[in-house]
Amino acid sequence: MNKNSVLGFVLIAAVLLFYTWWSRPSAEQIAERARADSLEIVRQQQLIAAQEAETAAADTLAIDSTSLFHACLAGEAQQVVLRNDKVELTLSSKGATVERAVVKHYKNIRGNDGVILFDEETQRLDYTIALKETNISTSDLYFTPTAVTDTTVTFVAEASPGKMIALEYTLGKSYLLHLSLRTLGLAPLVLPNTTSMDINWRERCAQQEKGHSFENRYSKLTYHKVSGGTKKLSETSEVKDKEIDDAIDWVAFKNQFFSAAMISRDGFAEKALLSSKPEEKGSGFLKDYEAKLKVPFDATGKTASDFEFYYGPNDFRLLQKTEKESTFGKKLQMQRLVELGWPLFRLINRWFTIYVFDFLTSTGIPMGVVLILITLLLKVITYPMVKKSYMSSAKMRVLKPKLEEATKQYDGPDQQMQKQQAMMQEYAKYGVSPMAGCLPALIQMPIWIAMFNFVPNAIKLRGESFLWISDLSTYDPIIEWHKNVWLIGDHLSLTCILFCVGQLAYSWMTMKQQKDQMVGQQADQMKMMQWMMMIMPLMFFFIFNDYSAGLNFYYFISLFLSAVIMWALRHFTDEEKLLAKLEEKYRANKASGKKLSGLAGRLQAMQEEQARMEEKRKELERRRKGR
Repeated sequence: MNKNSVLGFVLIAAVLLFYTWWSRPSAEQIAERARADSLEIVRQQQLIAAQEAETAAADTLAIDSTSLFHACLAGEAQQVVLRNDKVELTLSSKGATVERAVVKHYKNIRGNDGVILFDEETQRLDYTIALKETNISTSDLYFTPTAVTDTTVTFVAEASPGKMIALEYTLGKSYLLHLSLRTLGLAPLVLPNTTSMDINWRERCAQQEKGHSFENRYSKLTYHKVSGGTKKLSETSEVKDKEIDDAIDWVAFKNQFFSAAMISRDGFAEKALLSSKPEEKGSGFLKDYEAKLKVPFDATGKTASDFEFYYGPNDFRLLQKTEKESTFGKKLQMQRLVELGWPLFRLINRWFTIYVFDFLTSTGIPMGVVLILITLLLKVITYPMVKKSYMSSAKMRVLKPKLEEATKQYDGPDQQMQKQQAMMQEYAKYGVSPMAGCLPALIQMPIWIAMFNFVPNAIKLRGESFLWISDLSTYDPIIEWHKNVWLIGDHLSLTCILFCVGQLAYSWMTMKQQKDQMVGQQADQMKMMQWMMMIMPLMFFFIFNDYSAGLNFYYFISLFLSAVIMWALRHFTDEEKLLAKLEEKYRANKASGKKLSGLAGRLQAMQEEQARMEEKRKELERRRKGR
């Protein structure tokens, strides 16, 4: 370091020391700051004291304004546990409602026994009665539990002798909890013409399965109208205070495999407000549900307000039984909590898939084998249609040389109509309908879609392992990572990869078969369709990577069997004999003058009519130009 550098540092230090000395506060300034700090401390203390006084005054006012139940506004909450072989329900004397519901004999997300639907921090239920001076909310009151057994309890909040609110609970043998709510001696205190009671029910629905996105897709606030029919709120977007114009029988806070439902004997009145808000992945919750309801209320206490609560699995057969176990004698249709698809697909699942599935699972065989056997049975049922579709394609394939010979003079871009007519005429000669292979293929689609709805909602697959799959009801990752990747998520599912590879192989076989029967420019026109069919498995990967392993496994087995059937039909079909039969039919049709009938015949007639109209248009155009 040279002398100039040393001198520079010395000058800088001198300037800093001088500035520090010059800018320091005087003794008077220091004293003034201390006094200001002391005043600020005093002001903060006064503000805190004022807030505490305001809170105390509000509490005193609340107690005074509800002096009717003064003795019930303070106390210590007591827990009462009702249990049977199916559920364990913890009720709190604060509010006299169920604060914790555990469904037995099912594993939770951590693999322990018992699924906790909700607890005191994630659920709130409040009944509000409008009195002349104020509103009485049960959530504010401390009740006294009486008549306690393993399955019954009565909570009583007494305002004064002869004036009380009573909630009587009875747990049935299964998943239904019955509640009778009545008031005694409060009629003179209730607002005139009061015939209803307000209910506010809210629950933060907990995640119960490994796949948050997949489970969230099947978690929906669902309700049943008194007039019939089940509706649900959107599972993907937030719905705030949706007003329901119809009276409803029940409201269910549903996740994929379990539900908490509230049923009213007299029905919830019109104008109910229902809300559903999806929760973020990683929060441990699926939805934030809320229902603001009104029910008929008899202030005299002669007629109780009766409710039933269902805390249990979304099992189709069990939900059917709840209607029989209910004491209300209503057509509840609780089984609609198990989504079976749109009407056509629901019929397939309701009257075929469920019966077969129940029969196979009753034998005790592994669930993966059950899916394989269902797939085999469906293939046996649809085999005649598959064979008909294949034979139609085979006929067109063996006729390809004849079609090319009959249409070779129509290669111009403006001659495609004539080419199609020539092809249809050739088909008519040999009694072949090009549409015959389409309808059987379309008939199989409802089965695929029906299984798409059934498998993710089959609770019996939950927790069941098969081969490398630890749980058929959720995805089976071969690799996982913590960061969410766009379109893929945070894992790769092996069964999804197998399904997509199977779809790719099956698409290749199908395209090869279709290409063998294409004539002329049809093969070129097919290239775009071929690209689409090759891209489809990639699209399926992005869609199904988050879906259940059971569904992907079913689709993989279905595609594998379809490929085997196609190979077998191709291998065992003697195309020379098939062509000979077509030639024989051609000679018979030629002798009788028979034309193509059915849908293909109508299509040919339409093409001929279009050709006549096109010729007429050209003639008019020539006349116009000749003027």
